[in-house]
Amino acid sequence: MCNTIKQILKQNTRLINKKLVVKGWVKHKRKNKLKTFVIINDGSTIKNLQIIIENESKDINQDINQDINLGIFLKIKGIIVLSKGNKQQIELLAKNIKIYGMFKSKDLQQTILQPKQHSYKKLREQSYLRFRTNFFGSIMRIRHNVSYLIHKYFHTNGFYYIHTPIITNYDTECSSNLFKVTTLNFKTNDFKNDFKSDFFGENAYLTVSGQMQAEAAALGLRKIYTFGPTFRAETSNTPRHLAEFWMVEPEIAFFNLKNNMFLAEDLIKYIIKNIIRLSKYDLEILDKKNIIFKNLNKILNKEFQRIPYSKVIKILIKNGYDIKWGQDINSEHEKFLVEIYFKDPIIIFNYPIDIKPFYMRKNKDKKTVAAMDIIFPNVGEIIGGSQREERYNILLSQMKYFKLNMTILEWYLNTRRFSTVPHSGFGLGFDRLIQFITNMKNIKDVIPFPRSIKKIYT
Repeated sequence: MCNTIKQILKQNTRLINKKLVVKGWVKHKRKNKLKTFVIINDGSTIKNLQIIIENESKDINQDINQDINLGIFLKIKGIIVLSKGNKQQIELLAKNIKIYGMFKSKDLQQTILQPKQHSYKKLREQSYLRFRTNFFGSIMRIRHNVSYLIHKYFHTNGFYYIHTPIITNYDTECSSNLFKVTTLNFKTNDFKNDFKSDFFGENAYLTVSGQMQAEAAALGLRKIYTFGPTFRAETSNTPRHLAEFWMVEPEIAFFNLKNNMFLAEDLIKYIIKNIIRLSKYDLEILDKKNIIFKNLNKILNKEFQRIPYSKVIKILIKNGYDIKWGQDINSEHEKFLVEIYFKDPIIIFNYPIDIKPFYMRKNKDKKTVAAMDIIFPNVGEIIGGSQREERYNILLSQMKYFKLNMTILEWYLNTRRFSTVPHSGFGLGFDRLIQFITNMKNIKDVIPFPRSIKKIYT
């Protein structure tokens, strides 16, 4: 039978004398007079399996033994035996070996697969090979486990998973940092038309959020979430920004801002608590300075502090920052608040109307909206959300105030017109969460194929 290395190591000595078929990429090879030792990994775990090849074995073609180089893929039939070394308990005694995709060892020297330390920038430049490195393999397994935990959390708590459109005709966040979708021919100047001859017959964009459609779904299914790619054409090239990234967006009927903050904190803590267990070995590989587990456990030990925007502004002014009430809080301010002043994650709530989108519920003071942002050390804003404005007349006035296209958003108004309820939701930046969990300095190093301004990594 064929097993993954993860399965084999889990069963360990119970497999002694069992015949197995194992497949994997060569990570290391050494040889003495009697035996050849080959270390392989198949991506199922950070741990490797050692293959023993007897140099005088009649079962093994010795030409194949000579052809085994780093990076090539092997299929090995053999028997599990007790290891005589102290680095592993079991190993596979090879009886038959097949090589897939053989290449010259000199060609390996041009790739990130050569056995040496590479910069993250260098790894990014060969993103298609990053998956074969121990470092990036660990990050991808962690990313998978976090995805699994998100789906498990929402399923366990009665949420329905909704797929919202990737192509839209409006800007949810009113930021205008949109990617246009078109079939018009730029070479023939068709793009100067009014888009009536375009595929959709109107302006179309890659979505910045699935929130609005998620709201419509929540007003029929009560508790839903969407988890998909989102796109923003921001000119920023910081370690926290991507042009294509993933968002987790729950929407819940009969939820106010307080409920929303509780759900967001509970979700994050559930993920962190369980990722420590599920990805223990992969996190240990990344945690060379003993920082990751300390950071993760610190998140679990305290309730996130909730601070109204007005109080945050007073704190910043008192500490020498040139900021006034009504201005947005930037990354410099976030860094000071969570890494120096509070030294913990915080939730900032009740923002001024003018710095938040139109759909957020207006508070009684008529100056602020029921918005909230969760700010984390190292990565900044990790969640942004609000209680949505469910009152038809107030939502209509807000749309007019922000001078929005009423025709395009008529359907959104109708979700309030035809009976509505108080409801809330938020967006969790999935990649920033992975960045925090792994303690990576650049978000481009936690996503399979990064897309950022002036650069598509393939």
